Amino acid sequence: MAQIIPAPPFDYVVFGALGDLAKRKLFPALFHRERDGQLPPEACLIGAGRKALSNADFQALIRDALIEHGGADSADPNVLKRFLGRLSFHSIDVSTANGFGTLAERLAPTKHRPQVFYLALAPHLFAEAAKFLVQAGLNHDQARLVLEKPLGTDLASSAAINDAVGAHFREEQIYRIDHYLGKESVQNLLALRFGNVMFERIWNAANIDHVQITAAETVGLGERAAYYDGAGALRDMVQNHLLQLLCLTAMEPPSVFDAGAIRDEKRKVLTALRPLTGASALTNTVRGQYSAGLIDGKGVPAYADELGVPSRTETYVALKTEIDNWRWAGVPFYLRTGKRLPARYSEIVVQFKAVPHSIFEGQALSGNQLIIRLQPDEGVKLRLMTKDPGPGGMRLRDAALDLSFAEEFALSRFPDAYERLLLDVVRGNSTLFMRNDELAAAWTWIDPILAAWQDSPDAPELYSAGTLGPSKAALLLGLEGRTWHEETRG
Repeated sequence: MAQIIPAPPFDYVVFGALGDLAKRKLFPALFHRERDGQLPPEACLIGAGRKALSNADFQALIRDALIEHGGADSADPNVLKRFLGRLSFHSIDVSTANGFGTLAERLAPTKHRPQVFYLALAPHLFAEAAKFLVQAGLNHDQARLVLEKPLGTDLASSAAINDAVGAHFREEQIYRIDHYLGKESVQNLLALRFGNVMFERIWNAANIDHVQITAAETVGLGERAAYYDGAGALRDMVQNHLLQLLCLTAMEPPSVFDAGAIRDEKRKVLTALRPLTGASALTNTVRGQYSAGLIDGKGVPAYADELGVPSRTETYVALKTEIDNWRWAGVPFYLRTGKRLPARYSEIVVQFKAVPHSIFEGQALSGNQLIIRLQPDEGVKLRLMTKDPGPGGMRLRDAALDLSFAEEFALSRFPDAYERLLLDVVRGNSTLFMRNDELAAAWTWIDPILAAWQDSPDAPELYSAGTLGPSKAALLLGLEGRTWHEETRG
C-alpha cells in the first residue's frame, strides 16, 4: 500500500477559482488528498475570483464540482464536510489592485508557513497578478507562484511572460506546472533507469534501435476549437508534454536526486536535439487534421466543421528527431500526438536492437521492447523472446512481462497527477516543474518547425476521425523499416 505522508500546514490561494480547470482538476485533486488524510487540520484553501460570492455559495459550487468530477457523492460525508469547511472565497480582480490588500491582511497571521498562489488564469494576466501580489507584501520567503500553461506561443512570447513574472518573483519561487510530469509512471521512469543496473548499462545507442513517445486522444476539440486554433498540436502537446518525456528518457544520470541536478540534465537533452529547420523540418515532421469519422461507432464532425471555417491548424503531429551526443548518436526518437484517434493512451516505447546472430535456424528474433504506459493503465511491460511451451522442438515467440501498478500495489485508484504536483509545491519540491531555461530551450527547438510550416504551401493532411492518423506518419517510420507500436501490438 502507498504510504501517506501528511503535508505541512499551508495556505492555497487559487486565482481563477470559478474556472473550468479549478472545478474539474484543482479542487477535486485537493479533495482526494483530504480523503487520503494528507491535508493537515490547519490547511486553508481560498478561492479567488472577480465575482462577489459568499463562502457558503462558493462551498456549494465546489461541492457540485466535486460530485461531478471528484466522486464526492460516494465519499464519507464527514470527509466532504471537513474539506468544504476549509474553503473560503475572496473577491479579487487581477487586472487591478482591488482585493489584494485585504487578501494580504487575511494571510498575514500565517506568513510563517507555505503560501501558494496558483494562477489558473490566462497567461497575459500572470505579470499583473505577480506585480499586485508583491505590492501587497505577499512575496515573502514562504510564497510560491504556480503558472498554468500555455506559457507563450513561441520563444519571444514565452520569454516576455517569464521575464515579466521574474521581475517580481525569484526563479526558485516559480512553479511551471506540466501535469504529465506528475504521473506515477513518468516518475517511475527515473526509478527504472537509475535504480536498476540492468537498464542503465544498456541504455545507449549500442543497444537501442529507436524510441517512440505517443500521446493519443479520442476526444475532439468541440467548443475549444476556437482556442485551439491559435495553438495546434505542436504547441499544445509536443513543446511541453512530449519533449519533457523525451528528456526524462534520454537524460544522463544526475549526480544526486535533486531538482536542480535533474533539471540541468533535462536542459542538456533539449540543447542537444538536432535542429529541424527549413527542408529538414518538412521532411521529418507530419501534420494532420481530423475530418469527419466514427469514434466508438458514433459519427463525429470534422475539426473544420467544429471551428466553422477552414483552417491550417494541425490536430495531429508526428516527428522524427535525434540527440547529438555520445549516448544517443544515430538513435531516432519518434514523437506523435493527435486528437480523434482510435484509442486514448500515452506511452514510451524503447525498442532494443535484435541479437546480432541467431542460433535458432529459420526463426526471426525480434528485438526486446520496454513499454512504459502512462495512461490509462499505468505500468511497465517488457517484451522478451521465450520458448513456446510444448514438445516438438525449439520454437521461440515474443512474450511479455507485465507490471500493472494498480495490481502490484493494490491501489483502488491512482492519485491524479495534480494531486502530487499541488502538494509538491507546498513542500517546495520543484523536481517535476519546468525551469525557465528548460522552457526557453524547448521553444528554441520548436520555433524553426513552426516557421517551416508557416512558409510551406502545404496544408495538414486530412485523416478520418477514429483512424490512426495521416498516412504519411506511417511512412515516417516505414521508409526506415520500422512501424508505430500499435501496428504490432498483440
